[in-house]
Parts: sequence; structure tokens; C-alpha cells
Amino acid sequence: MRILINSINYHPELTGIGKYTGEMAEWLVNKGCDVRVISAPPYYPAWEVSKGYSAMCYRKENMEGVQVKRCPLWVPKQPTGLKRILHLASFALTSLPGMLWNALVWRPDLIFVVEPPLLCQPGALLAARLCKACAWLHIQDFEVDAAFELGILKSLRLRRMVQTVEEWLMKRFDRVSSISDRMVDKLSEKGVRRDRQVLFQNWVDTDRIRPVESKTAFRAELGIPNGVIILLYSGVMGKKQGLEIVVDAAKMLRNRKDIYFLMCGDGFVRKGLEESSQHLENIKYIPLQPLDRLNDLLNAADIHLMPQRAGAEDLVMPSKLTNMVASGRPVVATAAVGTQVGSVVQKCGIVVDPGDLDAFVEAIERLADNKEYRKYLGESGRRLAEESWEKENILSTVFVDYVSG
Repeated sequence: MRILINSINYHPELTGIGKYTGEMAEWLVNKGCDVRVISAPPYYPAWEVSKGYSAMCYRKENMEGVQVKRCPLWVPKQPTGLKRILHLASFALTSLPGMLWNALVWRPDLIFVVEPPLLCQPGALLAARLCKACAWLHIQDFEVDAAFELGILKSLRLRRMVQTVEEWLMKRFDRVSSISDRMVDKLSEKGVRRDRQVLFQNWVDTDRIRPVESKTAFRAELGIPNGVIILLYSGVMGKKQGLEIVVDAAKMLRNRKDIYFLMCGDGFVRKGLEESSQHLENIKYIPLQPLDRLNDLLNAADIHLMPQRAGAEDLVMPSKLTNMVASGRPVVATAAVGTQVGSVVQKCGIVVDPGDLDAFVEAIERLADNKEYRKYLGESGRRLAEESWEKENILSTVFVDYVSG
């Protein structure tokens, strides 16, 4: 089975779409598929092309049996609304020749395109029709809806126009998948037929990410005593996350010497967060950690933090959540009642309304002061990860028609 994947993000990016697309491609190769990927050089979440790669040149590489074609793109230092559109458009343009060449010469059986970006959908559909392949759209993020809900884009006329084009394109894919029940339900609102909809959740390798009872090396490296409660945020530091609430919570809890905030990750809001918390002694920023240290990082936490801005909860499903719960630690999240994120986190943590600082701090203190409650919620989360998000189960179920065994 020949599978062509079009995704702007790919390994060696450590977070989000790049991580999951890379793991999926390598899993398919291990199951006997011939897989090619058309992607961009790694740049996310730092919004800076990684050392050893170029934003200006095409490049081929082989990664764990996957042939990867890197295409040029423009990477803005401050990804505002218009700049983000131009950034995504640059990749859609430079990746199109490779999509068409593979369709005409290599002739894949399946063309799998990951959104964002929306702008890659026309090229993927055209390529699929040229070689009579199955056209599969996988939505990791409803980028159009999220951009307007969060105020990144504001023109109502532009929103109506883009949503009309988006819905027209979605209806023409043979399969359309997304990562949560609510996001799949949204496909019906956009006119996608039920028989073409697929629930394709993000997953976690429950062997790699697992609870560790002993204190990890991170505490010693950071000089944090064993009796201090570590509150960890790990992931992308962007506008959708609403991370200002974490800094505000650290300010409110500065007199509690037994609570420490650890911020791990990168993104275009990180600099501003660091500046606003530079006088605080109970918060520290560290870079994203390599995969071989991820389990140690997650287990260094006593409590995981997952803030989000209002309006985005059912348009995205944070990829970091699967790793959080698999580590056996409770989660404090901001999400509206009844949303998918809220419903999931209620099983393994505490959910408060987005932007409610007092409730956020109260939830932190409630967990910090009750070790047994933390343990109970952490164990509940671990069971949830094993039962619902185990990597092999999800991938083998979704790709049952495409793998050899």
C-alpha cells in the first residue's frame, strides 16, 4: 500500500501535529506500507527553522523508513493573522509540485492531508483525482473557526467567504477525520456526510509514558526540594493557550514556598510571559525536552496545568492531554462546562471556567493540599489513557483497511 502524506509539520518537531504525523508514518511503515511525506523544515513551536535545515531550499531525507520531502516556506517571527495566512500559503504553493509529481509518477493508493493548513486541501484533492487515490483529510485543528473565535482574524465577510470554501472542499474528500467526538460532530455542520466521517484520536504510547513513583532527575537539576509541589505546563506557548493565567496564579501564590510553577516549551508568547514573571521566584522556564526525557519531565510534576482561552475548547483538542494523563498525574484545566475538553478532564482532574483566576488558584491549592486526592485523580487518568488512547489500538483501528497486519 502506497501512502502519500501532506503535512506542514513532521518529525523532528516534538509537539503537536509534527509528533503525531511522524509517529503515524513510522507505524504505517512498520506495518508494511510504503510511505512518503511532503512537509516543511521543522520550525514549530519556536517559529524558527531548526539548525541544519533551510527555509529556502527543497531537501530529501529518509527518517525511519519514511521518505520525507522538505519544501521551502516563509516563517514569520511574530505570526499574526495575515502573516500566518501567508506562512501557510507559502507551504501550500511549494508543496504542490511534489504532490502532483507523486500522483502522476509514484501513484499512491491513499493521499492523507493534515489540516492545518486549509490551503493544502485543493492540491491534495487534485493529486488524488489524478491517480484515483482515496483522498483523506485529517483535521487536527479547525484553524478557520479558531482564528476567528480567538480574534486572530476579525472580518465577518472574510469568515463567511473562507468557511464557504472550506465546506465546499471538505465535502469532496472520501474520508474526513478529526481527533475528538465534538470535532467529528462539527463535520456534519460543515456538510460532510456521516458515512465519510472518522474519529481518529490522538494517542499515547503507554509503555513510553508511564507513572514513576520515585522522584526524577529534573528536581535535582532544577534545585527543587522533594517536598515542593511542582505545577507543570509543557507544550506550545501560543495565543490559544491563554498562559497569562498561569503567571497570574504564580503571583497570587508567591508566598507559598511549597508550590512551584515549571513552564516547559516555546512559542511566540513565551518572551512576554517571561518578562511579566521576571521578579517571581516560584516560576521557571525551560525548553522543550527530547523524547527520551519526556517521561522524566512529566513525572517531575505533581499537577499538570492545561489552560485554554474561551471559545477554542471544541475547535481543538490539546495533544498534550494524552501524555499528561498517561503519566498518572492530575490535571487542572480551563474549559467551559459541557465542552469535550471539560468532559475529559473532569475524569482525571479539576476544570474551571476560562479566565477565572480565583477558581484556577483554588483548584491548584485544593490539589496541592491533598496528596490522596491527587493520587486518586492520577490513577483515574492513567486508566483513561490505557483504555481510550493506547497507540496501537487507535492506529490499527483507523488504518485497518490499509495495513498488512
